[in-house]
Amino acid sequence: MFVHSPIVMGILNLTPDSFSDGGQFDSVVAAVDSAKSMVEAGANIIDIGGESTRPGAERISIDVELERVIPVIRALDSLGIYVSIDTMRSQVAQAAVAAGAQMVNDVSGGLSDPEMLSTVAQLGVPIVLMHWRGHSKTMQENVHYVDALTEVSIELKERAVAAVAAGIPRGDIILDPGIGFGKKAEHNWQLLHNLDELLAIGYPLLVGVSRKQFLGAMLADPSGVPRDVSDRDTASAVLAAHILQRGAWGVRVHEVQATTDAYTALSAINPNPAVDSIEIVGLREFGYHGVLEHERINGQFFSVDATLGLSISHAAQTDDLFDTVNYAEVADAIRARIAGEPFDLIEKLAESIASNCLVFPQVAYAQIRVHKPDAPIEGEFEDVVVTRAKFA
Repeated sequence: MFVHSPIVMGILNLTPDSFSDGGQFDSVVAAVDSAKSMVEAGANIIDIGGESTRPGAERISIDVELERVIPVIRALDSLGIYVSIDTMRSQVAQAAVAAGAQMVNDVSGGLSDPEMLSTVAQLGVPIVLMHWRGHSKTMQENVHYVDALTEVSIELKERAVAAVAAGIPRGDIILDPGIGFGKKAEHNWQLLHNLDELLAIGYPLLVGVSRKQFLGAMLADPSGVPRDVSDRDTASAVLAAHILQRGAWGVRVHEVQATTDAYTALSAINPNPAVDSIEIVGLREFGYHGVLEHERINGQFFSVDATLGLSISHAAQTDDLFDTVNYAEVADAIRARIAGEPFDLIEKLAESIASNCLVFPQVAYAQIRVHKPDAPIEGEFEDVVVTRAKFA
């Protein structure tokens, strides 16, 4: 699974009728150029779709869908770009993975095609399972909920259980609440207000709010006319950044640069507030770091406190070491770094330890405190401590 987090998934619709960008990418060259621009702006994954899922859209044939997506996937794979295939058809998923796609994004949660879950299990790739209540043609006719949060949560759990039963590893399952799919504006807002409840299901969460109708309604002019699709990017980016700050695994967006900028700015004043942490305190190891000759020759003990930021909600549900970081391995890596190549400054040592901690894919940030109790300072003192915080 693509475990680095937070994820920004850039949308690349190769359709003539998508609600926002239909018809913009009618050639392989145009599609590839758009994908490259999104990656340069910070997208981790490019999500390619050949069939529109906007409300009211008609279904297309499998041949048309394949004709649209496969050449672009091959081109992006040749550039080393991580591709997700947005499809409800198992045959398309299979062909897309053969062409280089590394993830399947099924907006039907595996309900549209009864072969989808078993096919993905055989392909051995991650899958996004979205909450779904019918195809685009009729989905807005089935928007009746007693409690949208409870019902969506139950139905998402059911899809996850079905995926595991089909042979897909738990660690390869990502859930999506399906904002805007078979839901009214009030349902969308209820889900977004209660992301913690959705995260508590125990799987990584992908959320897509970009340019959707409920944002147009929120931004309507005084006469009630909804904001045009092309003018919803600011609200989309701010909301996506907030969703990532709340602990979502990723967001699916049209405008990558605005989203990454918004997240960067928000993180500068409120870094990783929704991320859990594991602390390893008082690791001791002998090393030869320091600017003085005797420090390099004789060495001394260093002590490290490490705070590792990561989401532990999934591990709390599964009780599986695979779903968290193995802190014994992290401790070994820290000790090895202290005992390894010497640095003049413990600032550099702290930086190097933090970088090594971020190699562990579940770790979103690392705060490292390096203690040097035998620092060469005249007079009485207890300790010298350098702290370095680094974010993935």
